[in-house]
Amino acid sequence: MANQVETSLSEELLPLLQQERFVTIATVDHETGGPNVNAISWIYAPDKDSIRFCVDKRSRIAENIRNQPLVTLTVIGAGSTYSVTGHAQVLADSLEDVPLKLALIEMGIEEVRDVMFYGSRISQEPKYEKTYDKEAADKLDRQVLNAMRTFSE
Repeated sequence: MANQVETSLSEELLPLLQQERFVTIATVDHETGGPNVNAISWIYAPDKDSIRFCVDKRSRIAENIRNQPLVTLTVIGAGSTYSVTGHAQVLADSLEDVPLKLALIEMGIEEVRDVMFYGSRISQEPKYEKTYDKEAADKLDRQVLNAMRTFSE
C-alpha cells in the first residue's frame, strides 16, 4: 500500500537490511547544498531503529554527512520501494580487520515511507554482481559486514 509511514523498520524490512543489499543514499552536498545520490551495498540494520553502512572515508558521502547529517536511503524490497530517512553520524574512520579505509556511519531512523506509485508492486528486485576477483570480494564483504555487526563505541 502506497504512502504508509512508520518510524522504524518493519519486521519485513529489517532482515532485508541485515545483509549486503543494493540501496541508494541521498545526502545534502556540502558544496552545492543540493541533493547528492549514490548507490551503496555495505549496509546493516542492527535493530529496527538504526542502519549502519560503510563507505570510503574520503568519499563525498562521508564528507556530506559530516557537514549535514540528514540522509535518505531508498530500499527496493518486500514488493515495494521505501524511503528511509534520518540523521547520520560517522562512528569510525577505520574498522578493525578491514583492509580498506572505510568510514562506519550510523543513521537513526526517523521515517520509513512506502513510496511505490499507486497500483503497482515490485516483481523483481535489483541484482548486481561484483566485477573484480570473486573470492577477494566475498572475503572483503564478510570482513565489512562482521565489522558493522560487532562495532561498539
